Amino acid sequence: MHERTAWLPRKVVILGAGAVGSTFAYALAISGVADEIVIMDKNADLAKGQVLDLAHGQPFYPPVQIRVGTSEDFADAQLIVVAAGAKQSPGESRLALLQRNAQIVREITADVVQRNAPGVLLIVTNPVDVLTYVAWKHSGWPRSRVIGSGTVLDSARFRYLLGRHCGVDTQNVHAYVLGEHGDSEVPAWSMTHIAGVPIRDHCPKCNQCGDWKATHKKIADEVRDSAYHIIGYKGATNFAVGLALVRIASAILRNQHSVLTVSAVLEGEYGLRDVALGVPCVLGQQGIERILTASLSPDEQTALEKSAATLRKAIESV
Repeated sequence: MHERTAWLPRKVVILGAGAVGSTFAYALAISGVADEIVIMDKNADLAKGQVLDLAHGQPFYPPVQIRVGTSEDFADAQLIVVAAGAKQSPGESRLALLQRNAQIVREITADVVQRNAPGVLLIVTNPVDVLTYVAWKHSGWPRSRVIGSGTVLDSARFRYLLGRHCGVDTQNVHAYVLGEHGDSEVPAWSMTHIAGVPIRDHCPKCNQCGDWKATHKKIADEVRDSAYHIIGYKGATNFAVGLALVRIASAILRNQHSVLTVSAVLEGEYGLRDVALGVPCVLGQQGIERILTASLSPDEQTALEKSAATLRKAIESV
């Protein structure tokens, strides 16, 4: 793989200063991962207000420059995060919303490409998998440099629920959700283990649940429906996704070679093509270094193919 010949500052540009963009900026600032955080929004006053609010906290977190930016900042950014998008209006169909957000992503991508941005483009705006594919297609960049937040958050929810149910530290639970960041997502039970013990061996022996297959279904349903519950309670999800984005940013800015289920354009992996969805990827300074393929169970492979078909249909609509 081609290596960079020039050092890049750990500069992150965030497009969208709403709930997700601002929470990510806050979490990124206190993490100490970035040297510079640039915030942009069509609502200039919102961007200014978020920057000023964050700046006042600088005595309490590691040194970082935080400011309002312009598209000129794309030219030396190591990571460009797109959290901008339209909200669904009353009576508006999801397809119409997809069309509007696809146009926003196309315009942003064109501007990023025009500025000869050297870094990685990370799509967060929903539907994230479809818009990741739109951005990649419109950019002309290699798929390694255009990624989506994918199922990183879904996988975190999966690990949290498993850890809580099994009475085990979440950090000792290794589990992945694949496919769409949405209703057709696929919890990969065949890839799930607790401290090296496959879940299929752990569950029948731990006596934490009577019918462990039914428990698995309940956990999978809760992972899938988490966003609906949170949105119903408070109107939006922002804290956990902000932290998930910091984890992705850390892997890229620090060249950590971390395995995360970001949304990636597939070229034959898992038998799929012409679609972007969440799969385990090794992330480093240049984005996706490689996609890890696993031997899924027949049911999981079928479910992943159905998820891809759902996404492909949406891609065709834009």
